[in-house]
Amino acid sequence: MDLIKHIEENFFAVCRYWGSLNSSFIQSGSIGAMNTGVAIADINWVWNEKPLTNDNAKSIADIKELYKKLNLRFWWWIYPCGQSPKTSRMLQDAGLRLIEKVPCMAADLNDSASEGQLPDNVTISTVKDKNDLLIWKDISFHGFEMPARIREQYGSFVSSFDLGAQSPQKLFLAYFDGKPVATSLLFTHNNSAGIYYVSTLPAYRNKRFGLKITQAAMQAAKEAGFKDVILQATPLGAKVYIRAGFKEYCRAEIYKLSTS
Repeated sequence: MDLIKHIEENFFAVCRYWGSLNSSFIQSGSIGAMNTGVAIADINWVWNEKPLTNDNAKSIADIKELYKKLNLRFWWWIYPCGQSPKTSRMLQDAGLRLIEKVPCMAADLNDSASEGQLPDNVTISTVKDKNDLLIWKDISFHGFEMPARIREQYGSFVSSFDLGAQSPQKLFLAYFDGKPVATSLLFTHNNSAGIYYVSTLPAYRNKRFGLKITQAAMQAAKEAGFKDVILQATPLGAKVYIRAGFKEYCRAEIYKLSTS
């Protein structure tokens, strides 16, 4: 079992899937790109599945021009399979700068801590219909503290999610005293399962809701027959994920166009 391969493959698959929802996914050799239509860089993604070479120079220029025309910023993700000194130099020469190295984590679902008994005033449910999806959208929007100017764009992106039984993703909502307070999303592809969009409303952080909503997604992955589950950790979430049984296996580099 190659967990780094699972980490990479699941991320690339979710990128392709989300890009397919609005027909924004494009592929140029080993480089992929997608956008959500939302005007914040961290949910418009470019990635390379192999180290870059001089042959990729035109593709890099074309991708920069595409996002410029769309008036969207983007992040360029580089996982271990695409990392090299040449890759870094080419992106820097194209005006991108390294802004972060994100911990990529995985958990063995047979060894991880179980969800345990939820308190009576806490419930976790799956998103089953459009009304649930509107709630999920609202909680994740505020949980990630997104700017008000992109609310409509983000709503359009989330509204495109398929809630059918054949969808590769399942969404979760945590409720406290009947009030929705946290979200997560499980995305499955071939032999990999990944957790995304773990968010908690600011007023309800540090109360274990992030842990519980993560464990709900983990349990769903386990019930679906997956042996492990992956995620990319924010500094805020890393400690939560460690408590849930995740370990860091690699780091993904994120590059962003310099604004100077």
